[in-house]
Amino acid sequence: MITVKYFASLKNFSNTDEDQFEASGISTLLDLSHAISKNHPQLGEMIRGKKIMVSVNLDVANLESEIHDGDEVALLPPFSGGTHS
Repeated sequence: MITVKYFASLKNFSNTDEDQFEASGISTLLDLSHAISKNHPQLGEMIRGKKIMVSVNLDVANLESEIHDGDEVALLPPFSGGTHS
């Protein structure tokens, strides 16, 4: 199983903190985005459009990143803030 965790405002799109996906047929983040789209179309589009940050086992990921059974994937909204001096 692949665990997908949703953080901050992305919980509103999924209506949950996390989902589980069968690993069969999923080898990359792009594959996972299509699986996510089945239940949460907007989130899948945001992943493919690179509008949110994604990490796999705490490492920043891209659409070609490999996904394996047992991995934990985190979806994070874009960050902003800080100050300019």
